[in-house]
Amino acid sequence: MTVRRHVLMTADTVGGVWTYSLELARALSDAGTRVSLATMGGAVSDDQRESAAAIPGLTLYESLYRLEWMDDSWGDVDDAGEWLLSLADDLQPDVIHLNGYAHGSLHWNRPVLVVAHSCVFSWWQAVLGTRPAPKWDQYRRRVKAGLLGANRVVAISHVMADSLGTHYEYPNATVVHNGRSNQEYQSASKEPLVLTSGRAWDEAKNIRVLDEIADSLSWPVYVAGETQHPQGGTAVLKHSRPLGRLSPGNVKQWFARASIYALPARYEPFGLSVLEAALSGCALVVGDIPSLRELWAGAAVFVSPSNPDELRTAIADVIAAPELRTSLSRRAQVRALEYNTQKMVKKYLETYTALEHGRAAGMEESAQCVL
Repeated sequence: MTVRRHVLMTADTVGGVWTYSLELARALSDAGTRVSLATMGGAVSDDQRESAAAIPGLTLYESLYRLEWMDDSWGDVDDAGEWLLSLADDLQPDVIHLNGYAHGSLHWNRPVLVVAHSCVFSWWQAVLGTRPAPKWDQYRRRVKAGLLGANRVVAISHVMADSLGTHYEYPNATVVHNGRSNQEYQSASKEPLVLTSGRAWDEAKNIRVLDEIADSLSWPVYVAGETQHPQGGTAVLKHSRPLGRLSPGNVKQWFARASIYALPARYEPFGLSVLEAALSGCALVVGDIPSLRELWAGAAVFVSPSNPDELRTAIADVIAAPELRTSLSRRAQVRALEYNTQKMVKKYLETYTALEHGRAAGMEESAQCVL
């Protein structure tokens, strides 16, 4: 394989950014782009390390620095910045691809892309209906500085792009929807079960409401994902069946088996798990929020995240109607094919090329000024 470009990319180990990063890195590798992946947020698990090792041209650089949305993190964020700058000096990548905000304001000697996956202020507004407490003002300042410091900003949905304008006065984000390979997901013989996945402690995922109504459904509800919060505390599931954190292979098996995928989310800027469920032929019952409407209108049943009775009725109706389930499954699969890896990587490669050309033009202009 001829390597045409080298990208230094950041990723956290806690949520969907990890899945996104590996999916993109795999596609970039196929296109001749080498990726150095710098991790933060917590220890890399054995499953994660194994998945990364399977991607040609991907090199993992691990750290335990806390992320900018975590409590009392700014010392770690600053130390992580020094570490990233040192990595960039050693590795000499062509492009810096940041899947966080604050480090966009560092003095990089190469073009910088910031990708907006989510943020505290949009999370707070969607989940709690208020502005974050004053202690988050520094977060807002650092995020805004990172956005302004980047050469290009990408958002994973139009709703997320709008949030950057609303909360940080940044109106110029380009939208690139996430993608997943349909070859990775199969629809097996469907079983009478409801599946959800995600961090059970995250109020944005709203798994608590699904657990609340699980015992009133005729099918069991299974929850794939962690129950322990990375900063302490554990979510207790009373009526659903916790599966814990599963390997990628096991998650795919559960998607293949599940007839219904339910995620009554209050906040989900994209929702990779919904895409994976759709590729696996699940009928979708999801939160009626703008981002999921953007992606799945006409291909899912939407319910108010704050109305358990509406969620119960919607799932019960889908359970009771095999023809409806089949129709929802087919519509979701067709829609899911629009969010494919090939389309995603093509847009990122175009972005990298534009950034490199912009840098080359800037260097040429500087040289002319010197002369």
